[in-house]
Amino acid sequence: MIKRLPGALILLVLLLATAGCGSSSSTGPLLNTAQTSENTQGRMIVHFLDVGQGDSIFVQLPNGHNMLVDAGPREAGTDVVNYLKKAGVKKIDYLVATHPHEDHIGGMTAIIRRFDIDRVYMPRVTYTTKVYEDLLKGIQAEGLKINAASDGVEIINSGGLRAEMIAPNSAAYEEINNYSTVIKLSFGKTGFLLTGDAESQSEREMLADGYSLEADVLKVGHHGSYSSTSPAFLNAVRPKYSVISCGAGNDYGFPHAATLQKLRGIQLFRTDLDGDVVFETDGEGLQVSTERR
Repeated sequence: MIKRLPGALILLVLLLATAGCGSSSSTGPLLNTAQTSENTQGRMIVHFLDVGQGDSIFVQLPNGHNMLVDAGPREAGTDVVNYLKKAGVKKIDYLVATHPHEDHIGGMTAIIRRFDIDRVYMPRVTYTTKVYEDLLKGIQAEGLKINAASDGVEIINSGGLRAEMIAPNSAAYEEINNYSTVIKLSFGKTGFLLTGDAESQSEREMLADGYSLEADVLKVGHHGSYSSTSPAFLNAVRPKYSVISCGAGNDYGFPHAATLQKLRGIQLFRTDLDGDVVFETDGEGLQVSTERR
């Protein structure tokens, strides 16, 4: 049974209230833009990090800014910090916690302590765990505010570079995974769909709302669980590549055989087998490499 921590609910309300909860855009200039990773002018590099049983995606944007989507479980926090430092990161311009499960946010408190953060995005949902409460306290301690993550929020829209949230599309779900922030990331002719743990209900909503889901690279939802990657959704995305983030020998049996069957014919990478999976694009073509740390 999950221990209830009313303070987490109060703290989230305060952090959201001070930031404003409507759709927001961050297309204007950011402070301290010199504090970025190595020069990526004209290139976008998307790193799907091997964090064991969890998710973490690091994006070096072609304008020199950095985005981090999730930070894996608590025990992966130091590894994610070290990976970003090795890449020359001093500032994270966009930090996104897709939803409050520990395998996505556990390492994020370490990230907040070690890097300058410009914007934090989280869905409007509370979760009664100490890991979640610790993250909220860490955000507050650093003087940061939370921007509400929901469909229609534009993180970036500048020239050929765009990052838009296309889920969650509802205010209340029974399953926490369906609160997952889903991001469509586009640069030039290339696209990535980052789905968090969004399940079939959220997928149906994205389809019903008429979003353009087509992308070259699909981050497969919910670590390859049968609960995600419905046939209609996969047909709409039509990816050339797919990435499953999961831990070797995990207790959930991820990825499930049913999902692997659906992905037949699509080039598949798995962090449990391939380690870190890195895509690089100039907006025209894609190059992919893998590395085990």
